[in-house]
Amino acid sequence: MIEKLKTRFAQNMSRHADLSWEAVEKRLLADQEALNSLAWMEESGGEPDVIGTEDGKLLFADCSAESPAGRRSLCYDEQALRARKKNPPAGSVEAQAAQHGVALMNERQYRCLQALGEFDLKTSSWIATPEEIRRAGGALFCERRYGAVFVFHNGADSYYGVRGWRGVLAV
Repeated sequence: MIEKLKTRFAQNMSRHADLSWEAVEKRLLADQEALNSLAWMEESGGEPDVIGTEDGKLLFADCSAESPAGRRSLCYDEQALRARKKNPPAGSVEAQAAQHGVALMNERQYRCLQALGEFDLKTSSWIATPEEIRRAGGALFCERRYGAVFVFHNGADSYYGVRGWRGVLAV
């Protein structure tokens, strides 16, 4: 996993021009749980890479061109999954993220990612949803169309083959 991350880091220096691989590798080697989470992000199609720092930590994010293929067709959370009586999906975004130690990308992080390239041109990605929207039954997702980034809402119990989720991991 370290070699794969090193190669991706070197190939995409515009995402983290102010960071050195040596500093990244040192943090990774000291955190086996983070390496396990990054390996799962990779296995599920996320192509994780460093996109900057946040609160003194390195921020890894899913940088696959489209929403990770291994994380699609999921409703937003367990509450929505339990409420879905007819044709329930295999699981929820929040449960999958928690199981693998990854946070769901928020809107600010999603927009930051989109400033580094063009993502989700054919798919969409669930993002962390404010509690007041979630209490009303909704959840947020984002995508890029027509050269712009859009934030939309849907019922939290909905799921689609082209909607997944992007994760972030602070190391």
